[in-house]
Amino acid sequence: MYYVYIIFSLRLNIYYKGITQHPEKRLFEHNNGLSRFTASRGPWELVFLEMVSSKSEALLREKAIKKLNRKSILFLIKNYSKNTLS
Repeated sequence: MYYVYIIFSLRLNIYYKGITQHPEKRLFEHNNGLSRFTASRGPWELVFLEMVSSKSEALLREKAIKKLNRKSILFLIKNYSKNTLS
């Protein structure tokens, strides 16, 4: 399984979108300086998590989400039921 996720920087009011197989580990990496782009921009909060069946599907979904404007991202977050990490 793969996950498409959106995290939010509480400090800078920005969103980061990505894919992973291990959401908890990836969030830890973002919050602990182990990811180049997000290292100095945290703390990060997981605001959207969608499970997909393959890496190719995850990449297509991530690409589509990255094309959204901020208003559409906020709508997506508000109206999508987050999958749980457990």
